[in-house]
Amino acid sequence: MIKTLAREIKQYVAASVVTPLFMILEVICEMIIPYLMASIVDNGIEKGNLNHIYNIAGLMVIVALVSLFAGAMGGKYGARASAGFAHNLREAMFYRIQKFSFKEIDKYSTAGLVTRLTTDVTNIQNAYQMVLRMLVRSPMSLIVAMVMAFTLNAKIALIYLAAVFVLAIVLIVIMLLAMKHFRVLFEKYDKMNESVQENVASIRVVKSFVREDYEKKKFNTASNNIYKLAVAAEKVLSFNNPAMVLTTNACILLISWFGAKLIVANELTTGDLLALLSYCMNILISLMLLSMVFVMITMSSASAKRVAEVLEQESSIVNPAEPVMEVSDGSISFKDVSFKYYDDAENYVLNDVDLDIKSGETIGIVGGTGVGKSTFVNLISRFYDVNEGKVMVGGHDVKEYDLDVLRNNVSMVLQKNELFTGTIFDNLRWGDENASEEECINACKIAQADEFIRNFPDGYNTKIEQGGTNVSGGQKQRLCIARALLKKPKILILDDSTSAVDTSTDRKIREGLKNDRPDMTKIIIAQRISSVKDADRIIVIEDDKVTAFAPHEELLKINETYASLYEAQTSGGGDFDEAKLNSKGGEA
Repeated sequence: MIKTLAREIKQYVAASVVTPLFMILEVICEMIIPYLMASIVDNGIEKGNLNHIYNIAGLMVIVALVSLFAGAMGGKYGARASAGFAHNLREAMFYRIQKFSFKEIDKYSTAGLVTRLTTDVTNIQNAYQMVLRMLVRSPMSLIVAMVMAFTLNAKIALIYLAAVFVLAIVLIVIMLLAMKHFRVLFEKYDKMNESVQENVASIRVVKSFVREDYEKKKFNTASNNIYKLAVAAEKVLSFNNPAMVLTTNACILLISWFGAKLIVANELTTGDLLALLSYCMNILISLMLLSMVFVMITMSSASAKRVAEVLEQESSIVNPAEPVMEVSDGSISFKDVSFKYYDDAENYVLNDVDLDIKSGETIGIVGGTGVGKSTFVNLISRFYDVNEGKVMVGGHDVKEYDLDVLRNNVSMVLQKNELFTGTIFDNLRWGDENASEEECINACKIAQADEFIRNFPDGYNTKIEQGGTNVSGGQKQRLCIARALLKKPKILILDDSTSAVDTSTDRKIREGLKNDRPDMTKIIIAQRISSVKDADRIIVIEDDKVTAFAPHEELLKINETYASLYEAQTSGGGDFDEAKLNSKGGEA
């Protein structure tokens, strides 16, 4: 874990090295000042030597200025190193996430990744700065002060040693007790962020179903869990300060008591006693700062593990050593393909799929909810890798292609359509960043989006709000289809992506695709038979298997479930699940 995180320090190594050096210089200066003060008292004030006082006072000013400079530089370079480290961590995590396959994306929740990129990295940043500054400064200050104290008077210095030993035990106990609370705390942050994200993204649904009170209750539960854990951790940490204050006061009393006796016995000077009291405060303040460092490290250790987990996560889908860099055509073949999302899952999502699709064909896919229609097309773009068999595109196994080349030639309009903040032109050019206005407009005409775009006051320069909230579901789907067409793919997959448009518009989109892109293989997943009945062939998926693959007219004769669905829809309603139930003799 430490090695993984340390790699991201990169260009901030120099700042990370310089910071502790400045801290050491600051400590040395601070430790010299009490020694000089003792000299002023013993050799200046008590002996009435005014020149000595002036000389030592001038030296103290110089040492204090050097200490100030060292402290300021330590703060400057410490902030630069820690902020830069955090920047690199976020960048590395974000780049890593971009390489994840759908399998890894499924593993981490969106809210969990957001927490790791924000809260967890901030905790690491704060801890790193504390490590560079206080974890060097405090032990150094403690050791130097202890050495100086033993130099002045070993008997008095033993009091420090006993105090350090007692406080070390107290701090270790506090850290161990607090650590277990912090481990759980950040997991609860994920739950709360997930609740917030889900609520904000679906606020229209929440309001339409009047579920505000339910959402408030769910959020309060997540928030209260964090509150309870934070309070439990802080309760443990709250013993830290009283223990420090008690030890500090006890040390001052004991040093004053024994010091006074030693002065009377001429074994200690007044200046030495003042220096010892200063070193006492330095030692105990160093211990207090050290305890704060350990608290921060304890808090950030859980964050560090979560961040390292993402950085160390390898994508299950990678480019081959010598990838194929060109897709020759839009032909697709499934050779004895079986797939399941998790290696330890008992059942396959798709089982023994074996079929061939010719380049330029229009293929429909129908099936009940959750039978694997979307999974089927996800395998073509290699968003997942098959467990058995192989998927061929353009005569090559999809695992042989460069991923960018494959996905640029297999354009997919997903079930859940996403638009991004920016103009309509900006969103369309996700398909081709160099697309001309004419190409964008032509793609929109095919997707039946040109008319409603021109009705906007700003036309194609209309600003799309975050998530596409200022356009309807049907408009969003048509914009996404146009965006996919701009990639000029050899294979276009429409995953139920015309469900929000009327049947007339749906028909026009299909006609536009057929007339404008005759050589492009088109795969259409739909619940409406009208959306696929004119396809060259239609795949019927039932119970994780392809049970039929034929043109519409032939399916009506050979597949009872398909025929029942067609009859139900042409007579005024019904869907695939209902048709399947009726074909088995169930009640509608």
